[in-house]
Amino acid sequence: MVLLEFSMSPMGVGESVSAQVARILDVIDRSGVTYQLTPMGTILEGQWAEVMGVVSACFETLAADCPRIGVHLEVDYRAGPQSRMHSKIAAVEQHLGRKLKVG
Repeated sequence: MVLLEFSMSPMGVGESVSAQVARILDVIDRSGVTYQLTPMGTILEGQWAEVMGVVSACFETLAADCPRIGVHLEVDYRAGPQSRMHSKIAAVEQHLGRKLKVG
């Protein structure tokens, strides 16, 4: 299973990029891939081809009218079941003996 965190920064479209981020999130949400939006990026969870396909679709969506795009991407692969996005946080909370204020 892959956890993939990424952000895309369209350049040359002005100071605010919320309209472009909304377009990317529409692609992600419609993909059916498990995801978590954060203030600095988005985390996807799934099989390699599945999550990379979503990242590619997001890039293609922006490339249609953005002259330059910066991409930050980080991947964590571990063989095993899905739900690592939540289980990793739960494991840390177990060590602490309390719930954390996440999301």
